[in-house]
Amino acid sequence: MTENNKILIGNDGYVELLETFGDDLTIVNAARVSFNKESTELNDKDKSLINYLAKNNHVSPFFHPQLRFRIKMPIFIAREWYRHTIGFARNEVSRRYVDDTPQVWIPNEFRERDKNLKQGSKKETIQNNEEILEIYQKSVNMSLSCYEILLKHNVAPEMARTILPQSMYTEFIETGSLSAYARLCQLRLDPHAQLEIQEYANAVSKLCLTKFPVGWPVLV
Repeated sequence: MTENNKILIGNDGYVELLETFGDDLTIVNAARVSFNKESTELNDKDKSLINYLAKNNHVSPFFHPQLRFRIKMPIFIAREWYRHTIGFARNEVSRRYVDDTPQVWIPNEFRERDKNLKQGSKKETIQNNEEILEIYQKSVNMSLSCYEILLKHNVAPEMARTILPQSMYTEFIETGSLSAYARLCQLRLDPHAQLEIQEYANAVSKLCLTKFPVGWPVLV
């Protein structure tokens, strides 16, 4: 679901594009400065240049455009997302300072484990899905209840948070170069990536495309 520059994911997650620095012309002029030249309006030659740069792995011009997102995702996804470090800056909501009731990611179904893979899952849903969902929900409710009890007993939020599950949502503001996001999406849109992180990478990719209609497709 899309709301202008915001794509909703599941019941509570989202990717929101806050602002961008530069456009396709920024890429072009970062490259053309080598010849002390500059384009004032994107033309067919500039589009061909962007394609040439990407095709021949001349990546530095793609580092100049920047995008800033606000992202809300479960912690277990965020920790995979944060493995991408080069070209990114992030600031995250901290439960050392925030102690409102957390939101928790609840799946609609649990996929089967693929015994032929060390990681990953099958597309098929487990047979006793409803039963397992109930167990999952009970565990989540218990964690949230214990968290509230700890806070009521004056336990510091920085310690009370340790009982919260990996499925808890977190939010962060992230700024990265166009090149950095292309690298992230190349890896996280791969079919071998976890389905849930693919959904976030797909949202980022769609929003990048709206701002860089020439540069983005040749990168990813």
